[in-house]
Amino acid sequence: MTKNLAILGSTGSIGTQTLELIRRFPHRYRASALVAGHRVDDLIAQALEFRPDVAVIADESLYGRLREALAPHGIEAASGAAAVEEAAAADGVDMTVTATVGYSGLAPTLAAIRAGKDIALANKETLVVAGELVTGMLAHSRSRIFPVDSEHSAIFQCLRGEDPESVRRLIITASGGPFRTWDAERIARATAADALRHPNWSMGAKITIDSATMLNKAFEIIEARWLFGLPPERIDAIVHPQSIIHSMVEFRDGAIKAQMGVPDMTLPIAYALGETVRTDNVSDFCSLTAHDTLTFEEPDTKRFPGITLARRALEAGGNLACVINAANEVAVSAFLHGQISFPDIYATIVDTAERATRIESPSYDDYVASNAEARRIAQEIISLKNR
Repeated sequence: MTKNLAILGSTGSIGTQTLELIRRFPHRYRASALVAGHRVDDLIAQALEFRPDVAVIADESLYGRLREALAPHGIEAASGAAAVEEAAAADGVDMTVTATVGYSGLAPTLAAIRAGKDIALANKETLVVAGELVTGMLAHSRSRIFPVDSEHSAIFQCLRGEDPESVRRLIITASGGPFRTWDAERIARATAADALRHPNWSMGAKITIDSATMLNKAFEIIEARWLFGLPPERIDAIVHPQSIIHSMVEFRDGAIKAQMGVPDMTLPIAYALGETVRTDNVSDFCSLTAHDTLTFEEPDTKRFPGITLARRALEAGGNLACVINAANEVAVSAFLHGQISFPDIYATIVDTAERATRIESPSYDDYVASNAEARRIAQEIISLKNR
């Protein structure tokens, strides 16, 4: 039976790799809805190839171009935030692939949960921003989350068939990013071009910068806390430069299970789409003799202080992780546009967190307000730096 997918973020890195799987396995998967932010020409090309029931562009100013291109082919076009949520929760959808970047993934993921859709979650910020809210809703929904992030997919695979009570800790691996061997002085002079040269993975610009700052590990610790229900003191990060081991689970008897493979996001995507049923020949096979040396290092929190923000956010609870995420999104965009330096990313986040309103038990509306406030504060901080 063909599985109908709503792909949110279809023009991004995860979205395009998901569509490649549909090309390879057209009898297993169909794109019933394609959603993009503003890359309307890419969305049009995808829609004409995959013939979804609906194509949605979040940027409402681009709706006319989308409708004009798709109407002659009988493909429905829509735009705006409400249309994105409708696509995620549509009756004909079997699984929603949340592959948008940042905070934008929260509302449509919540809509999919309310509609009881299974979710292939590639948007870690959904659980970073509102993990308690999301897990609370999941407890009263038939929805299931299948993690797509390589680290969380690895942990998910390692936990299959295991008694949760036997788990001692989760070990999330990190490549160390492009600046792993740089000293602090050189890192301070890093340009956006430097930060975008990831040594192992091909990813979108935002997540690549997060890898350079190691904010992605902070976010992955938070995501793991909500996905797997372990307290933060039982979730660790370790630098593994080869990116062959994608993460590990340590058990109370001393055993460690690791999921290994080449650095290729197609594998965790396929595992999520298949709901843990493996698909033949999805990824290149990993030659162990070609990777005969696997090394591990403790994260250097002096050069990469961002990773400590996970502990701070989880200890504080409330809306702090939402504030940190919003400030990071603004700061990363500013860095990519040459408005601030690399160290200013972390400084902007810390300053924003100190100034933002704290809410101990936020509702969804509180998260929306916190996100907006943190973005405003972060932008003010950046504007002052540029005066």
